[in-house]
Amino acid sequence: MTASDEPILGSCASPLVKDLTRGGFFAGLFALGCASGLASRVIQSVHGLGWLDALLGTFEISVIVWISCAAGVSFVLQDRTVGIRSSELVLGAAFVLLAILPVGPASWLAVTALSLYVIKTSDASSSRRGALILLAVTVPMLWSRLFFHFFAELILRIDAALVGWILRTPRNGDVVEFADASGVLVILPGCSSLANVSLAFLCWVTVSQLVSHKKSAYDLFWCLMACFSVVAVNVTRISFMGLSQWHYALFHSWWGGAVANTTILGLTVGFCVLGVRRELLRPI
Repeated sequence: MTASDEPILGSCASPLVKDLTRGGFFAGLFALGCASGLASRVIQSVHGLGWLDALLGTFEISVIVWISCAAGVSFVLQDRTVGIRSSELVLGAAFVLLAILPVGPASWLAVTALSLYVIKTSDASSSRRGALILLAVTVPMLWSRLFFHFFAELILRIDAALVGWILRTPRNGDVVEFADASGVLVILPGCSSLANVSLAFLCWVTVSQLVSHKKSAYDLFWCLMACFSVVAVNVTRISFMGLSQWHYALFHSWWGGAVANTTILGLTVGFCVLGVRRELLRPI
């Protein structure tokens, strides 16, 4: 074989680089980033609840996040384009260094940056769809938490205002008086609607990408309906807690949380499925 007969991938290409598929390369990076980002939450859950309870509770990580991570990596892996640029090897090395740090947010920051890069540079639609899903995963896992860190007081006051309006009781900041005046209800960060709202957004992105949904003027409506349903269920549950000490013990229990979370999941998925029903109902 002469020099002119050799496949060319660029002046800096090596045999290993030119034989590596872009899907395999980036999917491996994304899998590492997701695994590293989820690991810290899994370890905390197991440490606090034990293996069995943590497993039954999906390690206190929404099933939407687990499914979205798997779907995103799977889509990226479908890209069979061969050839990785040398600059992308450097990007991959930087990604690995950031992902292996024992800090969960660092991994999600790396996933964010890599997702944006793949969306911008990839020619394969499957890679772009997968990267878009993984970018959406970082919203509940990183960006909504960061947003809450800076605006926690305002967000909790909004939740408290809605609960106080429903109960028709006095409110002071994030503290609402019980309806029977037997005590007060403090809206803590764990009770905020923001986390589940970000999951509703993730669910919409994942479902729409899974079925190759074509953009529609009604997309915003269905996404907002999923988000509003989350707020409605969360505020309703807190309002029931605020009726009395007995109601608080009932609705703040494990069963109360399980029913609320199941209802939120059902409504979120339901509204997202309604938004993409044309693709789901079309003949195969």
